[in-house]
Amino acid sequence: MTTEDANQGLRAERMRASPLWNGNGFANVHPVMAGLRDRSVPAPTLSEFLRVRGRRYPDAPLPAVDPRDGWRRAAGGVRATWLGHSTVLVEIDGVRVLTDPVWGPRASPTRWLGPKRFQPVPVHLRDVPRPDVIAISHDHYDHLDYPTIRALRRTTVPFVVPLGVGRHLERWGVDPRRITELDWWETYRVPGGELEIIATPSQHFSGRSLTDRNATLWTSFVFRGPRHRVFFSGDTGLTSEYATIRERLGPFDLVMLEIGAFHPSWGDIHLGPDNALAAHALLGGGTLLPVHWGTFALAMHDWDEPIERLVRQAESRGAALLLPRIGEPLEPAQAGEQGSWWRGTYPSAPLPDVDGEAGEPPALPWPVD
Repeated sequence: MTTEDANQGLRAERMRASPLWNGNGFANVHPVMAGLRDRSVPAPTLSEFLRVRGRRYPDAPLPAVDPRDGWRRAAGGVRATWLGHSTVLVEIDGVRVLTDPVWGPRASPTRWLGPKRFQPVPVHLRDVPRPDVIAISHDHYDHLDYPTIRALRRTTVPFVVPLGVGRHLERWGVDPRRITELDWWETYRVPGGELEIIATPSQHFSGRSLTDRNATLWTSFVFRGPRHRVFFSGDTGLTSEYATIRERLGPFDLVMLEIGAFHPSWGDIHLGPDNALAAHALLGGGTLLPVHWGTFALAMHDWDEPIERLVRQAESRGAALLLPRIGEPLEPAQAGEQGSWWRGTYPSAPLPDVDGEAGEPPALPWPVD
């Protein structure tokens, strides 16, 4: 038996042993909050996605900040740099966590078709400070990006992913010894430090083709340091499990919740701004950093509708919003200081040189240890 066969056998055994495995794939088994999905509204069709109507894209690039000067300054207990969509460099108690890294040009299986980013990443991947760990929430294209993983595969940075997702990484050349797969409520301790990463419930689905629906797990994460705690939602609908997460692992200094790509028919698999605020309350509050917007057009709404709706409702809900410009390193205590920066336009930051679907990336992001 080859090492690859042994890895696949162990992976399959762990997946089948999960309480979330239903015999054919993973399933959402926790309660979905009542009244979230408007069943009178049909789900959007493929042709609706492909037809560009309304304001699905901004007229010009959004304000962006080169984060490198900010990164040279020492961080406090928690600092977050939103790099677009769900990619965030989180610095917590001296440990760097990079979430759902996507530097590729499209959230798609092909380089020629599918959602193309309208906002470039504000910094090259090679200029990002070396993270101590990379956390990936699930295997959808806007969260698990082939060009980016191919660029990262020769470094020694460990990956923490949900059950089954390691198979993608191994196929793309990542050493299996760098991959840790977690079921919900399992914990990974970052080597050389005190930071723990706990996989926590979410309400979503998985798959990268028409034949692998729910073949891998999806998750949210809690990053728990000796002094601070951060929650990252990944993709999710609103679930009562958020109250359980608060009880077991809260309170949180920073809560990162998805607000974009919402639709009335998706209420049980995506939060959107309204349900993000409800999730924030269930999680017990903490400074709220909205993610999963401002990068790709993945729904029918205007590109800025998620953030505008969130801002309109946040004050009455008592939510403290951290609203960094893309690439701006900020700490939770800076909530409320940023203003409505997305209503202006500034010159674009350069696109990174991680592109395409085949061939070697032109440069490693960090030296191989």
